[in-house]
Amino acid sequence: MTTPDSLFTQVDATVAVQEKPSWHRGVLDFPNPVNDYAARSTAGLVIVLAIVSIAVNQPWLYGVLALGFVLRVAGGPRYSPFGRLAVHVIVPQVWRKEKTVPGPPKRFAQAIGLAFSGTAFVLSLVGLGLAAQIVVGVLIVAALLEFALGVCLGCIAFGYLQRAGVIPDDVCEACNDVTLFGRG
Repeated sequence: MTTPDSLFTQVDATVAVQEKPSWHRGVLDFPNPVNDYAARSTAGLVIVLAIVSIAVNQPWLYGVLALGFVLRVAGGPRYSPFGRLAVHVIVPQVWRKEKTVPGPPKRFAQAIGLAFSGTAFVLSLVGLGLAAQIVVGVLIVAALLEFALGVCLGCIAFGYLQRAGVIPDDVCEACNDVTLFGRG
């Protein structure tokens, strides 16, 4: 005979209720890990567009530069033409190498790039073209360090912010000791 308590006893621990996925699951995900050579290739493409932006000095071109960063922050290379070109063409055909690095610092670096390019876009819109050119010039320096030397300034800043407790350790446990001179 069964008692009321035995009717509700779980007999199989493998059965679990699946949580309904949120509307954005997968849509705004950033890859983790990422291929460092793809990030470096993307930085090289950013340098080219940024130099053209400085030369032309038109708001729409600064807007295109900022839009690229928006797309990369939103989903890594998934939505970004530069990211897709880097992942699917440049890395397999030119670099032919793979070096995986944590994704969260790269996303943070893209967000910093968005802040710089967005600032340049706004400055250009309000008629401060020279200021926009200077801001994009700083962006070029950071992108050049990433492209040529593999030094990601945004990633270094991410590591320092994580060590200071501004960014929680669980965001990226593999990278909470990144400093300017490598692992701390």
